Amino acid sequence: MAFDHIGLTILNKLSFFNLIGRLSFPIFAFQATEGYVHTKNFKNHIMKLLLFACISQIPFMLFISTFSNDIFSLNVLFTFILGLLAIYFYDKSTNKLLGTLLVLLFGIIAELLKTDYGIYGVFLMFVFYIFKNKKFLMILSSIILMILYYGFYAFKFYNLKIIYILYMLSSCFSLFFISIYNKKEGPKMKYLFYIFYPLHLLILYLASKFI
Repeated sequence: MAFDHIGLTILNKLSFFNLIGRLSFPIFAFQATEGYVHTKNFKNHIMKLLLFACISQIPFMLFISTFSNDIFSLNVLFTFILGLLAIYFYDKSTNKLLGTLLVLLFGIIAELLKTDYGIYGVFLMFVFYIFKNKKFLMILSSIILMILYYGFYAFKFYNLKIIYILYMLSSCFSLFFISIYNKKEGPKMKYLFYIFYPLHLLILYLASKFI
């Protein structure tokens, strides 16, 4: 993640940093769904995410301002919140067709609110969750989503199509690391990420002013 952000703010062009960084979102999205599976108090988990999402928003907008004039979007923690809510309401729905429509609704909300990764992020979390015990289907559906997401931008910004194809391939490679997940709990470092996320955005913004 930090590599991708360094590429955007400091280097201001596609570099190997960006390709490394594109590995991060699918892995974080997968970890978020695992957090949902293992959390003992969903409401507290969402409120905690919301707190850090709000704390991160101003650093995120400052970060965006280093390479874009369109700073009015929401950081990735809001995407995780909407993705987790989509999974929660899908779980609670007795009618899975209705539950799936609710997931679509949360994806549309993410897109309308311009959260980082938008509807793609919500859908990716959803397929990670529903296929958590079906590894082949999880990987296949994830690859399809990545092709659709980056394919859309490759078509929209045709002169940059090679960049988005490389982004897609890098994102797909993250599935290798996800596929070898052993379901064992690792070191408890979630608060480190919550602190690191807004802090590194702010540092990169300040650094961009002196470089």
